[in-house]
Amino acid sequence: MLPTPRTFSHIGLSVPDIEAAVKFYTEVLGFYTIMTPTGITEDTSPIGQMCTDVFGPGWSSLRIAHLATADRIGFELFQFDGNRAPEDNLPFRQHGTFHFAIQDPDVEGLVEKIVAAGGKQRMPIREYFPGKKPYRMVYVEDPFGVVFEIYSHSYELTYSAGAYS
Repeated sequence: MLPTPRTFSHIGLSVPDIEAAVKFYTEVLGFYTIMTPTGITEDTSPIGQMCTDVFGPGWSSLRIAHLATADRIGFELFQFDGNRAPEDNLPFRQHGTFHFAIQDPDVEGLVEKIVAAGGKQRMPIREYFPGKKPYRMVYVEDPFGVVFEIYSHSYELTYSAGAYS
């Protein structure tokens, strides 16, 4: 028996400036703020102990904010002491998460907003089915170097038609 597909709850991103990241993700992408930036320290409180369980001893302190997308997916932002950008700004050969994707029918307009807010467009906007279906995508990055993708249509619609054929 196959397992039932699970729903996606949230993703966590490490950023160098949590206030600037909250501003970007709420004002440019329209995410909702659930919890404003909050400081957490390494101690014996339940949240402090949980962080030690995950990060190991010596993490010291962090700041965290909780946002949500229009479809109720959580978006956790972390600012750690000593935060630094990766040496390779897109470590795609390193296993683990290297991007996430959002959906907006106005790909071009959203890219303009991202660039105007200090982000980057990493590639031209591409069509999956040129001249046949209006499915478009583009990779961008936020002002902090976090890479993500924008789709014009849902994941299911884009790939159910054999996007690479």
